[in-house]
Amino acid sequence: MYSATIQELIDEFGRLPGIGPKSAQRIAFHLLRVPASEGERLARAIVEAKRRVRFCETCFNLSEQLTCDICADDQRDETSICVVEDARDVVAVERTKEFNGRYHVLQGCINPIEGIGPEQLRIGELMRRVATTEIREVIVCTNPNIEGEATAMYLARLLAGADQLRVTRLASGLPVGSDLEYADEITLGRAFTGRRMINES
Repeated sequence: MYSATIQELIDEFGRLPGIGPKSAQRIAFHLLRVPASEGERLARAIVEAKRRVRFCETCFNLSEQLTCDICADDQRDETSICVVEDARDVVAVERTKEFNGRYHVLQGCINPIEGIGPEQLRIGELMRRVATTEIREVIVCTNPNIEGEATAMYLARLLAGADQLRVTRLASGLPVGSDLEYADEITLGRAFTGRRMINES
């Protein structure tokens, strides 16, 4: 239906996460409509990001240096590590301004269906950090879904033998304003587990 060049462009956009066939087609046709300079600017940004951005050698967050800004900041609490699945999660936690420690990015979560096991993640590096530094708390901040829960439980078992180490999990439950009928079983279960007294004096 389309020329080989156009179809290749659509196919490449379709390989991006969250982009379906219709969205890929819209993006491709948008780029073909705009001036060539806009397409070239996008291409340069992609090439430059791939050339300059790497993973921090300590926490595996995205960085343009060997060590990311958070790991390089000597004002951060070195005794506390927040373990997240993805670099985007670091940004989400930082926005809360509630955490002043270090991070460890697993670069995914355990998902046997997709062939992702512990060996595909940065779990070995986390264990080395715990063994070789003065870490007192590991906060497991994986997503509250089946894969995130499985990853959290796996990490808790691995870290259980570490001396004087607290392993904690973020509290989670029903968001304010939501209806029970729309809550998944994990969220509702956590809401029950984390219930508190409402008649405290």
